[in-house]
Amino acid sequence: MPRYAFRIEYHGGPFCGWQRQAGQPSVQQAVEEALARLEPGEHRIAAAGRTDAGVHATGQVAHADLAKAWEPFRLAQALNWHLKPAPVAVTDCARVAEDFHARFSAVERRYLFRMVARRAPVTHDRGLVWQVPNLPDVDAMREGAAHLIGRHDFTTFRSAMCQADSPVKMLDEISIAEVDYPGGCEIRFTLRARSFLHNQVRSIVGTLERVGAGSWRPEDVAAALEARTRAACGPVSPPDGLYLTGVGYPEEPFG
Repeated sequence: MPRYAFRIEYHGGPFCGWQRQAGQPSVQQAVEEALARLEPGEHRIAAAGRTDAGVHATGQVAHADLAKAWEPFRLAQALNWHLKPAPVAVTDCARVAEDFHARFSAVERRYLFRMVARRAPVTHDRGLVWQVPNLPDVDAMREGAAHLIGRHDFTTFRSAMCQADSPVKMLDEISIAEVDYPGGCEIRFTLRARSFLHNQVRSIVGTLERVGAGSWRPEDVAAALEARTRAACGPVSPPDGLYLTGVGYPEEPFG
């Protein structure tokens, strides 16, 4: 059976997350049902990241085995037709080797978190950013974030429900940029690692927000990391501003 990889973007607001859950709409279910309209029968797809409820993606990667040999462009277009009106789109498609696996072949995940600091309510970006009323101290947040880069035990920054075998992860990058935003400022957090723990990104951003607001000192981030207990973590940020933006592989499947 030919195997296909898909690059998928979606607005996470209407969904319980990527993964199928009984009685709740998921992105996985939407894509699998679209596949079933092309090739009748049960389909199961695997994705690089199991994003949570309300989390978005611009570069999720998933794969599926199909009975028919499709031309990738036509397959993507057909899926997009059947995905309507769900806020899900296949932006690229490629035939891949039988041993390609969207999750287990991945060597890097990239996330973006968008925070908007302004007093006026956001309108066009409602549900797509985390809005805070005051401009945070971005330099202090960068100083706090520096303590988290590298290989650490991230027990403090993972959900109590995390199923990962080990809390030890290598965090390759946390960069924080300021971008002009009407009536305020947008702060963009970019995080890059081979893999992440459940709620790790939102836990880190929520903690750094406390640093930016002046409630924490930058060195308090290092103390929280060293504590290796969930109780030491700052508040978990809402999912609205989080995006899975890309997945890296030893060989790029989309050319």
